[in-house]
Amino acid sequence: MITSTIAQGLLWSILGLGIFLTYRILNFTDLTTEGSFPLGGVVCVTAITHGIHPIIATLLGMLAGMLAGLTTGLLYTKGKIPVILSGILVMSALNSVMLFIMRTPNLSLLNQSKLFDILDDWHLPPYFNVIVIGLFIVILVIFLLMTFLNTDLGQAYIATGDNPVMAKSLGIYTDRMTILGLVISNGLIGLSGALIAQNEGYADVNKGIGVIIIGLASIILGELLFGELTMLERFIAIVVGSVIYQLLILIVIKLSLDTTYLKFYSSVILGVCLIIPEISRKIKQKQGGHRV
Repeated sequence: MITSTIAQGLLWSILGLGIFLTYRILNFTDLTTEGSFPLGGVVCVTAITHGIHPIIATLLGMLAGMLAGLTTGLLYTKGKIPVILSGILVMSALNSVMLFIMRTPNLSLLNQSKLFDILDDWHLPPYFNVIVIGLFIVILVIFLLMTFLNTDLGQAYIATGDNPVMAKSLGIYTDRMTILGLVISNGLIGLSGALIAQNEGYADVNKGIGVIIIGLASIILGELLFGELTMLERFIAIVVGSVIYQLLILIVIKLSLDTTYLKFYSSVILGVCLIIPEISRKIKQKQGGHRV
């Protein structure tokens, strides 16, 4: 069970990496996540059931997420609709889009090929195929993100998040950077949705409810455990944080708590992680005061 939990943590970490691009770098709270995540799974599963190869189906799921991010970006930058509302509008609309694509609220991959099946000839122990493919994709994603962020375009993207006024004064098209960030972010989120749908064997239009909590928990846990880090170390910390979060959920299940309330436990875990740094800061302040 621990092996399957680590495998899930790797797949969920791609969601965390996607959210990090907007939430931490761009300072953009993007609620499109709860629509683009299940959309990736819906498009991928529907494509597979129509005979499309799982690799292409997975990429189609990622592409669908990118289109969702593009829509939110255009609503925000060109339509001048507030950040939160842009995400909510797209998220709500995607629910109908997913029903239109699947023609049903959920769709199974029973007896269908999946991306993880391509390693069947390796005769790996159970769930190790998911770990191998998940790890490969995570490393590839981090490599591509680091390459992008070290280009002039990537530096302009970071500058837009740091100080949009200064970025504009330097001639950076901040609206384009915002759209670009949302496209990449939701593309990764759609990719995560496609991989998790294949791992779990089905797609569901309601699968996106609360996923933003899982992504944020990966980010916060990574920051809580490792503190100040370079960009590459931050990405790795998100992956580690995602695996630890899934292990914490496993502990909740092992404690025989009612899994009906799993999202409540998720929120509690995230809330505790957010409170710990503040408590730690106050303790240090008190200790400093006593020394004086």
